[in-house]
Amino acid sequence: MRRQGAGNLPLETCELYGREQELAEVRRLFDEGARLVTLAGVGGVGKTRLALRAAHEAQPSFRDGAWWVELSSLRRGALLAHAVSEVLAVVDQTTRSMIDVLADYLAGREVLLVLDTCEHLVHECALAADVLLRAAPGLRILVTSRRPLRTHVERLLTVDPLPVPEGEGAACGGADAMALLADRAAEAVPGFTVTDANRPDLVRLCRSLDGLPLAIELAAARLRDLSVVELTEKLDDRFAVLGTTDEVVDDAEPPWHQALRTAIGWSHELCTPAERLLWARLSVLVGGFDVEAARAVCADARLPEDAISGLLASLTDKSIVRWEPTGGGERYRMLDTIREFGAAWLRGLGEESALRHRHRDHFRALAQAADAGWTGPDQVTWHDRTTTEHANLRAALDFCLAERDGHSGLQMAGALWFFWYACGFAQEGVYFLDRALDLDPAPGPDRAKALWARGMAGQTVGDMETGLRLLGAFRKATADEADETAPVAAALLEGTCLALSGRQTQAAEALDVASRTPPSPGRYDAAWLLVQVARAYVHIQLGQVAEGAVVADRLCAVCDDRGETHARAWGDLLRGLAALALGRAAEAEAHARDALDGKRRVHDSLGIAMALDVLASATVASGHAERAAQLLGTADRVWQTLGSPQMGAPELVAARQACEAQVRQAIGDDIYETAFRAGYDSDTDAGITRALSRPGTASPHPEID
Repeated sequence: MRRQGAGNLPLETCELYGREQELAEVRRLFDEGARLVTLAGVGGVGKTRLALRAAHEAQPSFRDGAWWVELSSLRRGALLAHAVSEVLAVVDQTTRSMIDVLADYLAGREVLLVLDTCEHLVHECALAADVLLRAAPGLRILVTSRRPLRTHVERLLTVDPLPVPEGEGAACGGADAMALLADRAAEAVPGFTVTDANRPDLVRLCRSLDGLPLAIELAAARLRDLSVVELTEKLDDRFAVLGTTDEVVDDAEPPWHQALRTAIGWSHELCTPAERLLWARLSVLVGGFDVEAARAVCADARLPEDAISGLLASLTDKSIVRWEPTGGGERYRMLDTIREFGAAWLRGLGEESALRHRHRDHFRALAQAADAGWTGPDQVTWHDRTTTEHANLRAALDFCLAERDGHSGLQMAGALWFFWYACGFAQEGVYFLDRALDLDPAPGPDRAKALWARGMAGQTVGDMETGLRLLGAFRKATADEADETAPVAAALLEGTCLALSGRQTQAAEALDVASRTPPSPGRYDAAWLLVQVARAYVHIQLGQVAEGAVVADRLCAVCDDRGETHARAWGDLLRGLAALALGRAAEAEAHARDALDGKRRVHDSLGIAMALDVLASATVASGHAERAAQLLGTADRVWQTLGSPQMGAPELVAARQACEAQVRQAIGDDIYETAFRAGYDSDTDAGITRALSRPGTASPHPEID
């Protein structure tokens, strides 16, 4: 089954002018067997916009969709595979390298992967493309970059500016550049039209801008303040501006590069001093930002906090900043070329170091606030906020490593334990925690938190031995602390590592050290809830089902009092397992659906997969075998994103296999395969929504009545 529209391509929010030849060439290259096509050109020439249209056109041809990976905010090539896996929702739940996990995941799939803005990671992108293309015959990669990747499989398509009119009276030649200018001018000045009177000046404007789309957009935005004649005259009087040395496809600067530098520099010159300063300071924010971040990072005596909103609105009007309404509130973003100009200006002002420290401090505080609020009623909000700010959190941690600021790195990476452990970024957490721990070996509470976070992240990717090895160091680091949550955290780390290694009796002994009632608040508040999750699981696996159900019920009650979602969903899952073991199928279904809903809200892929498995077992026990097969298919689709369809503790894998055997026996292999494929091939969100609905009133399958 072909899943139409699969992928994450951004919406096309504006018309693409021209580029028919380039689009046809991209189609031709892929049709003729090209595996990797690079759209190369200077900044502002429209590579990203062209790639987006090409990807939308190609999307129906790829069974498993077209996926957009934006790399402009990524500064470390070591995290490239993690960025791709994040987009594909391939959660890092194994100890293998992420590039190997991706290669396995893509091996049997037909996917178009778009890597946008690769010029700062050319070497890393080339290596990754080589590995993935060798592993996945159905994979095609479309790249945008100012420089070629220079791999043997690459087919290069140079993107030039739009054709410009050849004379001031031209009406046809250069129509694409003129059409873009007219469209953007109408956005800036409602009712604007091209007339016989203004056409010569518009033609001159297109020619002076050399048909460069970004330059045209910046110029058009000034028509709010200037007439076409004034605008053209000002641009005719070019001046030198700060530029970059990394905006060319090869060693020779294209003749139109000066037009871009002039357009950006001229837009900068026409900004007020306060707008210029904010532009420069905003350049340290990556992957988008909200007003709160802009105020925290950019405001001071020269830029008062109460002026930031108005200045942002003004920069948006001038097309320097782009406004992006989202479900979580308003956010802003700068195009890479615009941001780079601001960064160069910031360096010239001598403020780069100070602003990057402010950026680090703001997002470290955000991480610490999220940690403090994780076990409360705002947990889902904190999950969504930290996920939205992932690029900025990553940039702040990168800065800590680059500055060899191990202490700040420990504080931030340790506070983000929940992000690594519960939000699907465990391998990235291992990367940052290992480096921060190496940089700052000095003992203290921040190092202790990072040690614990590293152990918890490690177990999430199947590395139990590291967690057990770090246990002694963590206990030693917290031995003199009065924090009652620290020994609970130690019991959690030991007990879960043992339980997930199949050593349930030892796990029970380790977990029993923790108190039966919640301790006083401390630095590890979530640990007590997660200990109860582990205790209930171990009881059930040891055959002590009634005891496990009691622990799970008590856990859910405490979570309800706190308004907590993540651990509560685990509690519901364990209640479902207990009900299944006690032969109460309908009760197990209800608990499994509650668990699935909770795990869906915090996007916990492992929990979603496990909840679907339990729901499938309960569903077949209730007499709905065909529906159970469909649930197994949806679960298998999620398990695939975790690195393997056979992941999980041995007991859970055995339960899944037993469920499959029971369903096959009830409805036969042919019906099973059809229902399984329907669940597997459908969109994951749609499959989860279907799973959350109760079975219809139709009679269950007669074979199991």
